[in-house]
Amino acid sequence: MKVTFYQPAHPVLKEYIEGYYFIEKDDSQKPIKYLTFPDNYFIVSACENVCVKQDKGWVEITRSQSENITVDFVFRCSVPTEIFYRQSVREITMYFKPLGVYHFFSADKSQDLEQEIHLSDFTDIMNTVLKESDRAIQIEILENYWLSKFQKKDLALAYTLLEDFETELSIEAIAAKNTITRQYVNKISRRYLGKPASEFRKIQRFRNVLISNKKSRNLTELSYENLFYDQSHLIKDFKELTRISPGKFFEHVDTEKNNIWLFI
Repeated sequence: MKVTFYQPAHPVLKEYIEGYYFIEKDDSQKPIKYLTFPDNYFIVSACENVCVKQDKGWVEITRSQSENITVDFVFRCSVPTEIFYRQSVREITMYFKPLGVYHFFSADKSQDLEQEIHLSDFTDIMNTVLKESDRAIQIEILENYWLSKFQKKDLALAYTLLEDFETELSIEAIAAKNTITRQYVNKISRRYLGKPASEFRKIQRFRNVLISNKKSRNLTELSYENLFYDQSHLIKDFKELTRISPGKFFEHVDTEKNNIWLFI
């Protein structure tokens, strides 16, 4: 099973979409199992001719005897998740940057997005893309679809809070800076980011460590560069979000790749 990552070609889409994963079916019957880790993206995927079983922390994908397009939407990935492909499949997965997905759908809160995605023409478009064999044409269809849906929204406060979450400011200080209450900060965070502010920041710190670990000499540097209180704080969050220590994680996961997966 071959996995290829593409960044959007169109400049408008680049602002809101991190990229697309294409998974290609091959003749191999070898099952693939890996762990994927919490992030703050909004993830929309479409898979051709499969049966999917899932619960918190695990997903199992098996080829179906009947034709179908299975669409999945994830906006709160907060625990390590075991992904098990029993056979190779054809799949497209799209990663929207935080707040990005709202510029392509009319829903104005995370809890309403899944229903709108299933009620829209998204499944029909994904069926067309998955049946196309030429990758350049697949990407063209996909990008034309998202551009046809694009409508820039005014999410000024949400974007301001998103920027503030990347700073050393406490939630109380962020609330004071924006002349709102801490409760309202969390209300906006849950509404648009799908999780409370503290959870978003924890996952964002973890993801920032994955980007910067090659440049830092040790865990102490990583801790302070990425707004952890100290090394113990980093280790605690790492174990919670990955099930293993930072040392073992970096030993077994290539963080230079777009897909941060631990094969098991």
